[in-house]
Amino acid sequence: MHPHRTDRPAVIVDPFSSGGLYAPAFAAAGVPVVAVVSHREIHPVYADSYHPDDFTEVLSLHGREEEVVARLRELDPLCILPGADIGVGPADRLAAAVLPATANPAGLADARRHKYAMALAVADAGLPVLRQLCSDDPAEVAAWIERTGLTGRDLVVKPPKSASTDGVTRIPGGRGWQEAFAAQLGHLNQWQAVNDQMLVQEYATGTEYVVDVFSHDGRHTVADVCRYRKVDSGGHMAVYESLAWVPEDDPVVPELVRYTEGVLDAVGFRWGAAHVEVMMTADGPRLIEVNARPHGGGHPRFCRLATGDSQVDRAVRHFTGQGPVEAGYRLQQHVRVVFLISRTAGTVRNAEVFDRLAALPSHHSSLLSVGNGDHVDVTKDLLDTLALGFVVLAGKDAATVEDDHAAVRRITSELVVEPDGPTV
Repeated sequence: MHPHRTDRPAVIVDPFSSGGLYAPAFAAAGVPVVAVVSHREIHPVYADSYHPDDFTEVLSLHGREEEVVARLRELDPLCILPGADIGVGPADRLAAAVLPATANPAGLADARRHKYAMALAVADAGLPVLRQLCSDDPAEVAAWIERTGLTGRDLVVKPPKSASTDGVTRIPGGRGWQEAFAAQLGHLNQWQAVNDQMLVQEYATGTEYVVDVFSHDGRHTVADVCRYRKVDSGGHMAVYESLAWVPEDDPVVPELVRYTEGVLDAVGFRWGAAHVEVMMTADGPRLIEVNARPHGGGHPRFCRLATGDSQVDRAVRHFTGQGPVEAGYRLQQHVRVVFLISRTAGTVRNAEVFDRLAALPSHHSSLLSVGNGDHVDVTKDLLDTLALGFVVLAGKDAATVEDDHAAVRRITSELVVEPDGPTV
């Protein structure tokens, strides 16, 4: 029998994307895992990461919240944690009803999910934020742009409740924001939520980072800090080019961590895994958004490669009492994820160019989702990126990883995508 075996389960709400990594990690610690699924149907983007056989029980929350609460109270779980973005709100509600001692405060639930409420909470805490407005009224937005001195400046228009850069649109010089605003207002986003308002924000310039944390009782432990590189792809901004783990002794880390801890306190995040995206501007750090769940795309697996640890592993250690959770992290090797980007919509003709990637000295793994004859779209957001694939580089020598990053770009630039013909 496992020395830490317990009949009290861990409960994961919407155990998709990186949330799917909780089940094997808890199971390895001798803890059964129960899944709660909040929607009637599994979103197609999550299908490959959902493994129902990993769970001792799967509960459907859709229209049955009282029954699920009653069942969870019977099970007396160790924890209730969200797996994917759509599970954040439901996990908050279930934890408050079943495990109030380890629930994030209900009064700040919107600040952990709605990007504008988030910014207001952070500003109320005295931290600097980007200028932004959430509205369904273009006249109100126009007056706000004029009043705040943003006329002629780059803007960003995005849904206030979405994820994976869905719907994030850069508006160069502020020209045509009305069209981008109207195109999404009142429509369903990729996560089947209605965009009843849109967020309009000043465009921030600088270097974007993500700080991954595991928090318990309001103590925020930093599992890793990563640097994003994003590029424009046609009219689409925020297309991921790469993600690199930052050494813990990099001079930027202390300021990022201080700001992130303040943000998490402001939005009432006290328990669980979160990743906080922050732009380091010339004026200092500015919040992009809080995601009150594990970093997606399988990130914890690659974090283990970089640091020997992850948000998921920290959650397991804490809730099973198997050991302390360190405040910080230490980089064991340089790790970089390089994302594929398609600038053309069409049919892939020579996917065999990818075969050369495995020969790169720091190549660790590749997840390549396209082959000859497959149709690809222009990469416009993170879901499109993950539909194409990525390459993971890892090694002790930073220069080798840097050289191999450039080689990945050279190799993938040779991919032939035959453009779609005109529609008749």
